[in-house]
Amino acid sequence: MRYDSEHKARTRARLLDEAAASIRAVGPDGIGVAALMAKAGLTHGGFYAHFKSKDELIAQAIARMFDDSRALFVSRTEGRTPAGGLASYIDAYLSETHRDRTGHGCPLPCLSGDVARMPKAARESFAAGAAELTALIAGLLERMEVADADLAAASIIAEMVGAMALARAVPDRGWSGLILKASREALKARLGLAQPAVSSSGSRR
Repeated sequence: MRYDSEHKARTRARLLDEAAASIRAVGPDGIGVAALMAKAGLTHGGFYAHFKSKDELIAQAIARMFDDSRALFVSRTEGRTPAGGLASYIDAYLSETHRDRTGHGCPLPCLSGDVARMPKAARESFAAGAAELTALIAGLLERMEVADADLAAASIIAEMVGAMALARAVPDRGWSGLILKASREALKARLGLAQPAVSSSGSRR
């Protein structure tokens, strides 16, 4: 049976989604082509109609994972001032919701420990995704007239990724939440971004 180009594109997208989910769950080394094709309802032999190799699949799946990063950034910054958008993005990134949605969200915290051992194509895909996210943040900082916006953006990314990775690793959920809260407030204070107002009872609003 012959399929049109749209069907092939949809199948490829489904395979990338399955691969991205597997990478998040078991890491890139845990992906098996046969199992992946079975999950997508396809035969093992059909794999090479979409990808030249497993390495290409992993690289493309990582690029797909960064779509979540871009979507989060856009959703939290669009229609806001640069400072308001950055504050909103930091709050969303360093949130317990993002922490608990390990199957979605930014791939930097879940892949940073594996990337050095990945094939070259996967490392390049990871680096491109990280660079794009850094550039998006740098764009906000430039509009805020922050000096050395590129370096500041790289620092922000490093702190957020580290805090999220640590918060996910800590078994005590209370302590995990405090790690995220401390990083959120420290970043926003350093950047001169507004903190939540404090009510007369001392609680955050």
